[in-house]
Order: sequence, then C-alpha cells, then structure tokens
Amino acid sequence: GNYYNQGEIRKKELEQSCFLLGIPASNVTVLDHRDLPDNPAVEWDTQLLAAFVLKHIEANNINLVVTFDAGGVSGHANHISLYAALRYKYCCSEIFIHFLCLGCRVLLLESVNLFRKYISVLDVPVSCLLPRDALFILTEEETEQARRAMRCHRSQLLWFRHIYMLFSRYMMINSLRLL
Repeated sequence: GNYYNQGEIRKKELEQSCFLLGIPASNVTVLDHRDLPDNPAVEWDTQLLAAFVLKHIEANNINLVVTFDAGGVSGHANHISLYAALRYKYCCSEIFIHFLCLGCRVLLLESVNLFRKYISVLDVPVSCLLPRDALFILTEEETEQARRAMRCHRSQLLWFRHIYMLFSRYMMINSLRLL
C-alpha cells in the first residue's frame, strides 16, 4: 500500500496489526509491484494478480483463501480486483482442477447494503437467516481485539473509519460464501 507514498508506514502498520492478531511476521507477505498500485480507484490486472496469488498459494501450501466478493465490501477497486483474480483462476476449468488438486477452497466475504453494514450487532438475526456457507460472529473480546488491530493502521484512520469501527457489522459479523 503505497497510496499517498505511505508504503513503508503502511507496511509497519500491517505488521503491528498482524502481531496483535497472533499472525507471525513470517506469515505476512507484502507485494509491492508497479502494475498493482495501492489506489482505491485502480482496477488491477486480473491475470497478473491471479498469477501472484496462485504462486503464493502453491509456495505456502495454502488450502483456504478468504477474499472479497464482487462488491469488494466497500466498492474499493483493489478489493474487487482480488475477487476478479481469484474468480479468474478458480473458475477457468484447468485452473479450477489445479485448485482442487491443491485442496484449496475460496471463501468470499459477503458485501451487504449500507443499512446492514452499519447496524452492528443488530444484523445478527438477518445474517443467521440468510443463506451462506460460513458465518463468524465474534465475541466482545474478539471484537475489541479486532478494533485494536485496526487502530494499528493510523495512517488510514480517517473520520469514517472510526465510525466503521464503532458501528460496522464487519467488526463482529462476517458471512461468507464458497466460490
């Protein structure tokens, strides 16, 4: 993420956040590629990104990938590009077979409408009733841990992200579908 030339700052923030979540630094990979700029308005090259993702999956023997759905949760072009890359790699018949041989599954984080996004815990009944392949509801302690991890990203904590941390269902409720 070198948006606003903050790449090094954001890298350190990511490492701090992952540390708080119990993710060792050895499991964190930062991809800095000139054709994949950190920019919410730029759609990344699907084939290039898909090649990087597949290489990472193979190199690390990954069996589950969690990514965004076609809405990118917030409409962020980079998030949507990740979905497009996984869909491209996963749904092309020969690549799909390759993914299955690797034993890798892909879960997509469900984008919800603005109302549901900001009703926080009140979205639990709706999320429980709607079809999905996985549903994660965090405890109060886990939600606070997620907030602490978000606070590590100081360079990105604009006013609307504080509102997000207080009211967004994604801080405590996440519904996912298999690709």
